[in-house]
Amino acid sequence: QVQLVESGGGLVQAGGSLRLACAASGRTFSSYTMGWFRQAPGKEREFVAQIRWSGGSTYYGDFVKGRFTISRDNAKNTVYLQMNSLKPEDTAVYYCAAKASDYVRYAYWGQGTQVTVSS
Repeated sequence: QVQLVESGGGLVQAGGSLRLACAASGRTFSSYTMGWFRQAPGKEREFVAQIRWSGGSTYYGDFVKGRFTISRDNAKNTVYLQMNSLKPEDTAVYYCAAKASDYVRYAYWGQGTQVTVSS
């Protein structure tokens, strides 16, 4: 069982930066693939980024275009999403998620943190 708690959301002006954090509980955190998703009002949930347990393999949604960086600190059971050059269209609730391997669906989700980018 893995429990996830996001933090770091808030209000920022366009062009600004935010760093989201996701604190995980559970002894097997270091073996899980971790991801970030987002959902804007009236839109479907969207994949943002993923990082494998080793931290060596990362994947990003097409819209990221080098603006976001996912990282993890297994010693702190925490995964981060550094977001730079934020745009108003990045406004959404951002969710952290975990899965046991690349071949299964994300099984664990956090409660989400709101990111609002003003123009």
